[in-house]
Amino acid sequence: MDIATIIGIVVAFGLVLFAIGDAVTGFIDTASIAIVIGGTFGVFLVAYPMSNAIGVIKIILRTILNKPDSGNAIVTQLIELAQIVRKEGILALESRVGDIKHPFMSKGLQMAIDGQEPSEIENILYMEMDKIGERHMRGADMMTALGTFAPSMGMIGTLVGLVLMLANMEDPSSIGPSMAVALLTTFYGALMANIIFLPMAAKLKTRSKEELLVHEVILSGIQSLVAGENPRVMEQKLLGYLPPKDRKSSFD
Repeated sequence: MDIATIIGIVVAFGLVLFAIGDAVTGFIDTASIAIVIGGTFGVFLVAYPMSNAIGVIKIILRTILNKPDSGNAIVTQLIELAQIVRKEGILALESRVGDIKHPFMSKGLQMAIDGQEPSEIENILYMEMDKIGERHMRGADMMTALGTFAPSMGMIGTLVGLVLMLANMEDPSSIGPSMAVALLTTFYGALMANIIFLPMAAKLKTRSKEELLVHEVILSGIQSLVAGENPRVMEQKLLGYLPPKDRKSSFD
């Protein structure tokens, strides 16, 4: 679970509620909520297929719950495999592939064990990395779209409220509710866009880069395993992918 995402959302909404104070009930308007939330997801259905729209919930949950694999832990695991290969050969990994939890690593190792050419392994894994990146960016793009649609629907709600207010200027009792719709729809749209959708889109892009970096480490490690490199040399090469603060040698 990504605690930072949860803390960020709670803090952002908490500060808004703190600023509102005891006037919370005055910031609740069902018509405004219906325009912004219903309208945002309605427009989203126009822009994206139904399957993508349903997948938004999974994307939001993934942003909150999923955490990328540790690059250093992946390097350590690859070095352990390299030591086995150096002593017993690449076929010795066949009994260990089932214990590998990372599907990308498991797939690469199985191809290496099956004796596929290094260039073929590289091409297949790079293609998979490209597709993973595309899926990640599609999720980030959908969240960005929601972050664009929400304020737009808020503006539409504002126009609706202003029209209602101007059309009933002779009735003072209608001015307040119409003004509430006008202002609260913009408020709701800004909240949804700037506290939920756009920050999550940014988080997804960051996560995508982190995950693809781990995949690069795995691909480089598998290439080294196939080439039979010395585990120490292999480790130095793989640690080069990581920031200096995350580098920890298995041989210290």
